[in-house]
Amino acid sequence: MITEAGAEPGLLHRTGRWCARHAWRVVAAWLVLIVGLGVANHRWGGTYADSFSLPGTAAQTGTDLLKAHGDASSSGVSSPLVLDAGHGTLAGHQAAIGTAVGALRRLPDVLSVTDPLTTPGAVAKGGAIGTVTVRFSSNPAGFERSYLNGVDAAVRPLRADGVTVEYGDPLGQLAEPKSADAVSEAIGIGVALLVLLIGFGSVAATGLPLLTAVLGLGVGLSGLGLIAAHASFAQAAPTLAAMMGLGVGIDYALFLATRFRALLRAEEELDPAEAVGRTVATSGRAVLVAAATVAMALGGLYASGIGFIGALGAAAGITVVVAACASLTFTPALLGLLGRRIDRLHVRRPVAEPTGDGDVWHRWAARVGRRPSLFLAGGVALLAVLAAPVASMHLGHVDAGAQPASRTDRRAYDLIARGFGVGANGPLTVVVQLDGDEVADASARQRLATTLHSDLAAVPGVASVTPPVASTDHVLLISTVTPTTGPQDRATTDLFHTLQNTALPHALDGGGGATGYVTGVTASGLAFTDQLVAKLPLIVGVVVGAAFLLLLTVFRSLLVAVKAALLNLLSIGAAWGVVVAVFQWGWGGSLFGVTEKVPVESYVPMMMFAIVFGLSMDYEVFLLSRIRETWLRHGDNHRAVATGLAATARVITCAALIMTSVFLAFLLSVNVVVKMLALGLGVSVVIDATVVRLVLVPATMYLFGRANWWLPGWLDRLLPHLDPEGDGQ
Repeated sequence: MITEAGAEPGLLHRTGRWCARHAWRVVAAWLVLIVGLGVANHRWGGTYADSFSLPGTAAQTGTDLLKAHGDASSSGVSSPLVLDAGHGTLAGHQAAIGTAVGALRRLPDVLSVTDPLTTPGAVAKGGAIGTVTVRFSSNPAGFERSYLNGVDAAVRPLRADGVTVEYGDPLGQLAEPKSADAVSEAIGIGVALLVLLIGFGSVAATGLPLLTAVLGLGVGLSGLGLIAAHASFAQAAPTLAAMMGLGVGIDYALFLATRFRALLRAEEELDPAEAVGRTVATSGRAVLVAAATVAMALGGLYASGIGFIGALGAAAGITVVVAACASLTFTPALLGLLGRRIDRLHVRRPVAEPTGDGDVWHRWAARVGRRPSLFLAGGVALLAVLAAPVASMHLGHVDAGAQPASRTDRRAYDLIARGFGVGANGPLTVVVQLDGDEVADASARQRLATTLHSDLAAVPGVASVTPPVASTDHVLLISTVTPTTGPQDRATTDLFHTLQNTALPHALDGGGGATGYVTGVTASGLAFTDQLVAKLPLIVGVVVGAAFLLLLTVFRSLLVAVKAALLNLLSIGAAWGVVVAVFQWGWGGSLFGVTEKVPVESYVPMMMFAIVFGLSMDYEVFLLSRIRETWLRHGDNHRAVATGLAATARVITCAALIMTSVFLAFLLSVNVVVKMLALGLGVSVVIDATVVRLVLVPATMYLFGRANWWLPGWLDRLLPHLDPEGDGQ
């Protein structure tokens, strides 16, 4: 088919039209895909567990030395089982303890099990509370949940004897109650259904984005599960992927359905299949740019150099890409099946796009246009107030102490704190690598061990230090430092830095060529935080720079690209501020099921930045593409801003309400970090769709006038041409 201009339609146009005319084939292909991947994932899919390495850090070097020179107790992954004899003592349950320890040793994947009654320091003062340390061949958080049946059976004699048994992390993570993700997804879909019905009136137009999003989400999560069998993903990965996939899936399909309905209303004689082709060639092109921007932002997380963070971004990126593919193929197929019947079933009169100057959004645009400086100042001031708490942000790791008391790892945490002190939940392991002379000289090793013990014990914030012991090959001295504060406390972070940077080098100053490292789970978590803090400026620079170049290429404007980057940074800062106020300061945290003040999880700001920056660019692309479309047609900046805002405000507002409901529904998760991400992302979408999109963007564009569209000629010739919403070809 030849267009009116006599040119052959472009690839997107032809793809959309083909999907509309061969709708049942496309639908059948997607159904086969979701069923096939679902079955494959059920049979061969992998599991999710928090696991990361930190090459080049002292914590990782210490861990590697323990593996190379330590004894069997230094290999694998350890997890405590905490025992509480109540009003008695553990010594009174010796037979039950011996039986349980023997049964635990016979479990698969268990390397060693300590007996608390024969292990020094394993029983607290008073004798009622003790720990059984089980060392597994790999992280038990990633085991099949059925593995717990064997652990439960092994400790049954203890429980039958009246001893309370709780599982500390990481085994406790395996025992984590079933996530509320399915409920969260159902709530998000339910709210989306309501918003779409109210916003657009049509039952078919409401169901189409939801069906597309759910289908894409199923395919994306199944694909992620299959990849997880061969790669490591964090526990939060599927939840984050579900939030992103569901949110953008609804948005992308909604933008397409809205454009399709507008085309049918504008041209009554237009063939529905041709209308689908034009829809995909225009709004579909914007979907491609938007999805590419989100995926690019998420991919930018690999610039951190930390695989754990990059994998989280990749997990979310997978569902975003699948959502875009579903929107560009499955949605056109459904539009082709519905045709002009898309508005036949409705709960109220379907609403079309604004066509005149008297609608509410034109009036709002005119109001902003009369006082753009005032609106700009007010919007920036509001975002600055919301962002103020960021100045006191404390990054750290949210440990089991912040979990609900219904979880076994929280109860294990509390028992350890009661019996051994809160610092026992986050011990630091000190590893000293001796030089050749010290390895051969036992007296030199002993003198160094004595000096090391006394110097470390004198450091403020240290509750206790175990006497350093030599490894079996005499290459290492190993000691455990117990802080006076819990692993989440800022004081523990300060102690870690003091030990690594000051106390340990000072203690080894006269020890020849000995070098010391602070390692262990707590130290690794703190080193992880240090690396993220150091890499955050790089991530921000990479993502902002890439987005700037993309917007510069798409909209051919320096000011538009710079303004978009700066405004998005403001909205992200505001969202960070809300997270700090709720979780770190405790303002309203109990409303979200958080029982105490916690630090901001170290990777949350970085994840939020990548996701929020990508999503905000979605709305930026859809709004600015309509503004630019009118500008190119009429050359009137005021008219372009008003028309673009009026044409997209309703659909962007509905999309933002849906995205917000999807994110906030995940506040039901039992995982505090997921709650953090859910609140931060939900708030950011609200801020972006209201303050930024409806106030700051039009205000700045009114102020800049024709300068909005200025681009040096040499740069225009250098940049490739990429039109986000073409002419429909």
